[in-house]
Amino acid sequence: MQINKLAGQLLLATPTLQDPNFKDSVILICHHDDDGCMGLIINRPQEISVSDVLVDLGIEDIAQLPGQNPDIQRVFEGGPVDDFRGFVLHDSWQVYDSTMEITSELHLTASRDVLEDLAKGEGPEHFMLILGYAGWQTGQLESELSNNDWLIAPASQHIVFQEPPEQRWDFGARCMGIKRSQLSDQIGHA
Repeated sequence: MQINKLAGQLLLATPTLQDPNFKDSVILICHHDDDGCMGLIINRPQEISVSDVLVDLGIEDIAQLPGQNPDIQRVFEGGPVDDFRGFVLHDSWQVYDSTMEITSELHLTASRDVLEDLAKGEGPEHFMLILGYAGWQTGQLESELSNNDWLIAPASQHIVFQEPPEQRWDFGARCMGIKRSQLSDQIGHA
């Protein structure tokens, strides 16, 4: 497998992965190269709303977010690294100077301008505000993959923005023809 091919894929934690930071997680890989990997957990909504974060940042003129109610739209925990750093995962509706393309339909922006546009109701229609990220050093993710800690599934705008967070793991596995009940937390060798 070519190393850059993991960007834009989902990692689904298998039952063998016991680290509480990643148990049952679904991670969108945003960047992967020889120096390591960066991804965002997309199935852990928190009790804080997007409007709470916008107000905390001094962005108080909050319009109705496109297709969203800012009072109920939840912020997501993206991972254990730098958990106060914010990212907006969004569709390709608009690209900003700091936007990184993950796939043709998934983009990542980590600048204030996207938050201001969201507050004005002028931002991307589909988005997730995510705090923190998951990171791997050189070779670390490859080692975890060889230990069968992760399944690799295709990412799509549908699974990221439209599937309920609690169903994203099962949906990703179904896309691969796998059911959770088919997996074991035991590792063996033939």
